[in-house]
Order: sequence, then C-alpha cells, then structure tokens
Amino acid sequence: MPALSLVALVSVVSTVFAGQLAAHPPQQQHRKHWAQICSGNPNNAIRGCDRYGCGRFGAHRHGGKETHSGVDVVCADGAAVYAPFGGQLSGPIRFFHNGNAIDDGVQIKGEGKCCQLCTPRFCVKLVCIHPTRYHGQIRRGQLLGRMLPMQKVFPGIISHIHVENCDHSDPTDLLRPDVPPFPQQDRHWATICSGNPTNEIRGCDKYGCGYFKAPRQDGKARHEHTGVDVICADGATVYAPFSGELSGPVKFFHNGNAIDDGVQITGQGFCVKLVCIHPIRYSGRISRGQVLGKMLPMQRVFPGITSHIHVENCDHSDPTGNLERGKGQ
Repeated sequence: MPALSLVALVSVVSTVFAGQLAAHPPQQQHRKHWAQICSGNPNNAIRGCDRYGCGRFGAHRHGGKETHSGVDVVCADGAAVYAPFGGQLSGPIRFFHNGNAIDDGVQIKGEGKCCQLCTPRFCVKLVCIHPTRYHGQIRRGQLLGRMLPMQKVFPGIISHIHVENCDHSDPTDLLRPDVPPFPQQDRHWATICSGNPTNEIRGCDKYGCGYFKAPRQDGKARHEHTGVDVICADGATVYAPFSGELSGPVKFFHNGNAIDDGVQITGQGFCVKLVCIHPIRYSGRISRGQVLGKMLPMQRVFPGITSHIHVENCDHSDPTGNLERGKGQ
C-alpha cells in the first residue's frame, strides 16, 4: 500500500475512534452496574438530606457557591466496605486535607480495557473509609476496608461514603443494582396509617387541600402541592408502604417545628418520602407493612387542620394511584 494511502487510513481510523470516545466518555462505556459498596445497604441507597446538606450529585454546597461532585452512599460507622468493581488501587485520598477522623480513602481504576490505548472502564474515589491497603489489585465485591467514624466529625449526619468519579461525571446510574433487591409485585402500597386502611387522602380545610398539585401559597409565593396528604391522627402508628431501604432524616419545613421530621424509603421499584412522622430509625432495611414510626403532633403547628402524612415521590410524580389499594377489587 502506498505510504500516502496508509497515512490517510490511519488518520481516518483515528478520527473515528476519537469521535466514539467523545460520544461515549470512559465512565459511560460498556455500562455495567457496580456491586454493593457498604454492608447493610444492598441497593447502594444514596443519602437524603440532613442539616449538613443532601447526598445527591450536584447538590448545593457552601451556601450554593459550589455543587456536590459525587454522591453519598449511606453507610453506618464501622461498616464493612466492598469494591464496586475490580481494578487497581491507589491512595491514600485526602478529601478534607486536615487529618480529621474521616480524612482517608482510596481510588480504584479498572474493570477492563478495550485496548492498550483506552482508559480504564471505570475510575472512582471512595472517601471517608479506611482501606485494607492503598495499592495492588482488588476484585469486584472483595472487602475494601471499613467506614470511618463520621459521627465524631459531623454529629447527627447520615453517615456515608463519598463516591466520586475521577472525571467528575455522575455515578448515580452505576450505583443501581443490575437486579433490583426488592422486585415489584404490586403497584398498590400497603396501609400507611393505622385507622386509615384505604389510604384516604385529605380533602380541603382552612389550610388548603391534600390532593396532588393542589395550589399552595407560602407568603407571596404560589406553587403546587408536590405530594399527597394521607389522613393520619396525631400519634397514630405509621407503616411502611413497601419494602426497601431507609434513609433520613427528611426535614420538610427546615425550621425544627414539632412535625419537621420524616424518612425516605427506596426499593421495590419505588422511592418515596414520608413527612410529618417520627421514624423508629433512619437507616436500614424495612419490610412492607412493618411499623415505620409514629405520626407527629400536627395540631400543635396547624390547629384545626386534617392531620396527615405528606407522601411525596422522589421524582415528584403523582403517588395517588399507588395509594389506592386495589380500588374496585
């Protein structure tokens, strides 16, 4: 083959290959969900919101001046931590740069290469853990280390592992298991509050209405109801509508009033926040119909209102259909 033709061919191949890399960044190529990262959190549930902030990718930090560059995977202090994929370790990673009790971590790079010129399929930093070692190979699911004592540094926070892609892309989709740990069997949820077996939704009172997208007014600002209000007497027992993983606390009012508490449940194909309740715990697994907590004293804050649990889907969709337990059957 003439030299000029060979150069032209190499140029074309290089251009096509570069275009493929641009269209499919390294972190997104050959998509494969990662393994469980923390013991006690089989579906890699992400931290909700607490007084220190929220755990989702892009959440505000430092008064809105910065955004969260990773996601926070819920993990109890001292829990075992596992490798999300196989690869090469490097570290230590000092996230806080101040030597506090949680200023440790490790990077994993690997899970295969498509060719000698390609970058590893995945590259991630896991922070707030103490790894068993900082170098060498590790297999997917192998013990990586232990969760550090986050409560010593941030009392009351939802303890978590900070998971950050090396290219600063969003790792959320990669954290979702290949097979959901709680297979969906029934789109209708169980009874949420004792005394309300059909999950009846609050009607209208002097404070407003309980249906989805009901008009709301907060001072001069007007907006729509982002969930539905399931009737529940103050002090009543509250149950889990479906099986899943708990995370919280969820602070809806952000003012510390008598009803500013709640919890999130993720699993069985659903993700929901239940607010104005005090859960028996903020993390761990819970089964459908298991006692979740108690209804808080809403009459102290809104005298004369129809006491209720605010039920809000994490994606802000309408949960009404899920609350109608076998309607018409």
